[in-house]
Parts: sequence; C-alpha cells; structure tokens
Amino acid sequence: MTYKDEIIRTEQLNLWYGEKQALHDITMGIRPNKITALIGPSGCGKSTLIRCFNRMNDVIDKCKITGKIFFHANDIYAPETDAVEVRKKIGMVFQKPNPFPKSIYENVAYGSKVAGITNKNELDKIVENSLKNAALWEEVKDRLHESAMGLSGGQQQRLCIARSLSIEPEVILMDEPCSALDPIATAKIEDLMTGLKKKYTVIIVTHNMQQAARVSDSTAYMYLGKLIEFGETKQIFENPKQELTENYITGRFG
Repeated sequence: MTYKDEIIRTEQLNLWYGEKQALHDITMGIRPNKITALIGPSGCGKSTLIRCFNRMNDVIDKCKITGKIFFHANDIYAPETDAVEVRKKIGMVFQKPNPFPKSIYENVAYGSKVAGITNKNELDKIVENSLKNAALWEEVKDRLHESAMGLSGGQQQRLCIARSLSIEPEVILMDEPCSALDPIATAKIEDLMTGLKKKYTVIIVTHNMQQAARVSDSTAYMYLGKLIEFGETKQIFENPKQELTENYITGRFG
C-alpha cells in the first residue's frame, strides 16, 4: 500500500502523559472511505490514539508526542500546521452525547456561524443537509427551534454527528459513540456509520467487538499502548496472526 491509498498515516508515534508512556511506536495507515475500528481492553491507548489524529491531546498539560502523523501526506504536528484547520477536516464525536443547550438548529449551524457564514438561506441548507446526512432530518424537521436537550440519547448523538458534519470534514473520529445508548439507538448509529463512509472516512473506538465486526472494514487491536495487530476486519476476527489478538477476540482475557 502506498501513501496515496491512505488518508491518515502514523509513523513511530509515541505519547507520554508526564512520565507515563501511553503510546509506543504506533505505525499504521487509515484508508479513505472506510470504517476503521480500534479495539482492546480499557486503558490500552485507543482513545489516546484517535485524539492524536485531530490534535485533541494538545490541550493536555505535560503531554509529549514524538513520531509523525500525516493527513494527506502533510505532517499535522509540523510547526506550521494550524491545529484549528486540522480539526475542521478531522471531526470528533464523543462517548457521551454533548449537545449545546441551544435549539436543534443552532447546534448544527454553530460551526458555520463561527466560520463567518451569516446568510440565512445558506445556513438553512447546511442544517438540512447535515441532519439528512446524520439520518435525523425526518425526526426533527418540524421542531428545529426546540431545545436539543429534549431529544433522546440516540437522537442527541446523531445531532452531534450532524454538528460535526456541518463544517464538511473528511474524517470523523468516534470515541465509543454507542456506549451510552440502548440497542435500538446503537443499531441506528451503526447503520448511519455504514452510510457515512460513502462520503467520509470513519475511525471508531469501541469496546464492543461485535460492533467492530459488524461495521468496520479494518480493525486494529491495541494492548498496553502498543498496536499488536492491524488488518482487514474479517482476517483479524477469523484468522488473527498474533496470539495476543486471538486471546482477546476469543475472550481469554480483556
């Protein structure tokens, strides 16, 4: 595989929180318009790794990173790279839905307004398209000016996805987006992820191995801050090459 086939690539990525090393020599490539799942036991570095992809770890004191992360072959940690521009292209959806205490409309329009868009027709179109892309439009189109806090948990999570889509990212990072949701809401988010990869690259952290097996194209297994194995999801689950991976997949530990 060449760099041209990858939208994000890490090379010998290491990360420390103070004295504690959380990531060790991570080298991997993420393909565009695919869903990549990161699995592994709690504390293995999954969330730390995806937070490197959009420089969310920048805001943490005593966080030190070595190695490289390329987005379209550009080093996102190079001194001349603007972290805000990186985050526009690489959006994030968190474990717990975190809508703003504003209307549904204002939640989705927020990023565009910050970017200086003031034309109401343009904002209306962005809000509608984003909600449609997040499979939420039909459920909320008649209540756009009601508080987002009145939505169910699953709807709030799809609203947060719509909010991240509104600024037209290329990559969407999802940090356990279904862990706070019931099975029906989870199924809707999984269906949504499958649809999103037509336009976007999706990277998901999940504790749910069945979810990784259902939705992802590639799976990375992490353990103690190290990337143990990375490959096609079918191969990882059916024919893992590493004993550590097999032990985790078969439930012997983790």
